[in-house]
Amino acid sequence: MDYPKLRSIDVFPCEASGQKVIGLRDPSRLDDTVLLVSYPVFFVMSLFDGTRSLLDIKTEYMRKFGEILYAERLEEIIQYLDDHYLLDNERFESYRRKLEEEFTTAHLRKAVFAGTGYDADPQRLIEQLDGFFSAPRGPGTPGAVRTGEPLKGLIAPHIDFQRGGTCYAWPYKALLELPPPDLFIVLGTVHVPTKNPFVLTRKNFETPLGTVPSETALIASLEKKLPFDPFQDEIVHKTEHTIEFQLLFLNYCFRDKVPFKIIPVLCSSFHDAITEGISPLDKPYFHAFITALRETVEASPYQTCFIASADLAHCGIRFGDASPPSSDFLRNLEREDRALLSSVEAMDGEAFYRSVQRDKDRRNICGLPPIYTLLSVLDAAQGRLLDYQQSVEPGGGSVVSYASLVFS
Repeated sequence: MDYPKLRSIDVFPCEASGQKVIGLRDPSRLDDTVLLVSYPVFFVMSLFDGTRSLLDIKTEYMRKFGEILYAERLEEIIQYLDDHYLLDNERFESYRRKLEEEFTTAHLRKAVFAGTGYDADPQRLIEQLDGFFSAPRGPGTPGAVRTGEPLKGLIAPHIDFQRGGTCYAWPYKALLELPPPDLFIVLGTVHVPTKNPFVLTRKNFETPLGTVPSETALIASLEKKLPFDPFQDEIVHKTEHTIEFQLLFLNYCFRDKVPFKIIPVLCSSFHDAITEGISPLDKPYFHAFITALRETVEASPYQTCFIASADLAHCGIRFGDASPPSSDFLRNLEREDRALLSSVEAMDGEAFYRSVQRDKDRRNICGLPPIYTLLSVLDAAQGRLLDYQQSVEPGGGSVVSYASLVFS
C-alpha cells in the first residue's frame, strides 16, 4: 500500500444528488458495485500508478489544491478502492484466482444479468421481449414460417434492453419467419483486455427460459486447429453480457419448438492492428482462428447461423470526448454509421475495417471485432440493414448508436 496502483477501470462523469461526481466501475465486473467519488478524490486516484509513494501523492495534492491531504484521508481512499478490488495488488490477484478456479470447474455459465439487465421471472421476461416486437419502433409480431433457406447470419445490438430492445427484435423476427438453424455461432464483444484474439468456453449457458447447450464436440475440434489456447482467458465469459443477451432472444424464439446448440466466442479488441495500420487478417492468430472456424463449420452436419453481438459508435463526454454531441453531430454520426454499414451489407469486411481504421476508431466502434469476424467467415450473398438507432444519455452528454442486419 506504500505505492498504490489502480487497476484499469471504467471511469465516467455522472451526477448524484445534484452534484457532479465521477463513476468508477470494474469493466470485468468481478465486483459489480459502481462507486461514486468527488473530483478531488478522483485526482488522488489518478496518482495511483504504482510509482508514487504516499508522500509523493500528498505533495502533488498540495500543489494542485493548496490543501493538506492528511494521511488518514489518503488511507481511507486507498481502503475504499481496495475493498472493491480496484487496486492492482495481491488481494485482488488472490480474489481473481479464486473466481477463475470456481468458474473453470463449473459446468454452467450463470445468467449473471437476470434481475438487473432483464426480468428474471420467465413469464415476465417473455412479456418483456414480446413488448419489443409490438412497440411502435418494433418490427411487429412474427408471421408464419416461410419456405426457403434459414438466415446465414445476423447482427443485433448488445446495448441494454431498456434502450435497444426494439432494435434486437428486428433480426429475430426475420429469423423466426424462416426455417430454423440448429447451430448458432455467437460472436460477442469482450470489453476487457485478453491475451488472445478469441476466447471460447465449453460451458452451457443458463437463462430464465432454459439452459442453452454448447456444442462441445465442435468446440474441441476447433481448439485442436488453433496455435493458441482459446480458453486462456475463459474467465471473461463469466460476466460479459454480449452473448447472454443474444441467448435470451434465441431461447424466446425457439422455446418449445426446435432444439439448438451454440458455439460461444468472445472477440477481443483490434487496437493493435489499428495502431499498426494493418488488417486483422495479417495477425497470425486471428487468421488461424478464421481458417479453423470456417473448416469446422464446413465439416459439421449443422445448419449454421452466425450472430454478431455488436454496438456501433460511443461518443461524448462519457467516452472521452471534450464535448457532448450536438444535433449536427448526431446527424453526421448517422450519415457516417450508415456509410459504414453499407460495407457490411456488401459483405466487404476489409472496406468496413478500413473505414474504422482510417480515423483510428475515432467513434469507438466497439462492435468492430465481432462484425469483422462475421464478415470474414460468413458465406452469404448480401446483408440487409433492418433498423438503426441512436441512444442519447439523459442530459445529452453522450450517445451510443447500434443497428440490426440480416444475411442470406
